[in-house]
Amino acid sequence: MPLSKTLTALLGGAVFSLICASTASANCADPSPLRSHALLTPPRQAAPASRLAEGAPGAGIDDNAQAHAGSLRDRIVGTWLVTYDGTVKGQAFIQWHSDGTEWENINFPTLAGNICMGDWRVVDQNHVSRSHVGWRFSGGTLIGYFVWTETNEVAADGSWYRGTNYLKLYDLDGNPAGEGAGTSSATRIPQP
Repeated sequence: MPLSKTLTALLGGAVFSLICASTASANCADPSPLRSHALLTPPRQAAPASRLAEGAPGAGIDDNAQAHAGSLRDRIVGTWLVTYDGTVKGQAFIQWHSDGTEWENINFPTLAGNICMGDWRVVDQNHVSRSHVGWRFSGGTLIGYFVWTETNEVAADGSWYRGTNYLKLYDLDGNPAGEGAGTSSATRIPQP
């Protein structure tokens, strides 16, 4: 076997070992008391999509919120350091984008999944809501997904926000696997 194939095989084995050695976790939503066991049956492809569509928030902004959308967008768009308490405890960097999408990197183990994404909308002159999704893993094996909804009050000067969140866990077939609530508080990370 040529040297490059041997190194590739060894590296692949090392990566596989690291993935299998990771502990049970649920990426951006690591609710330790709500962990479920790994599934042995393959997932049905449509389960997450249909379940997510059922709980999707309205895409549009109502007339009352429309009048305030511009200034609130200016206040929320950017990079934040968020602290979660409740069912999920942790800290994350979140970027809120002007196109109504957001991205999060939480301080959970990388091999268990710590990147999540979602979308957000203006509720009124001081509040935004977001719907956030991510995959759940146990020992490096995909076991399900979660849906995280959150409503936040944004400071008039755009320096902080705080709110409440609700987490729903699902297995790969779309069956409920747990839920919980919590709070968030964030401070803006200023541009250099």
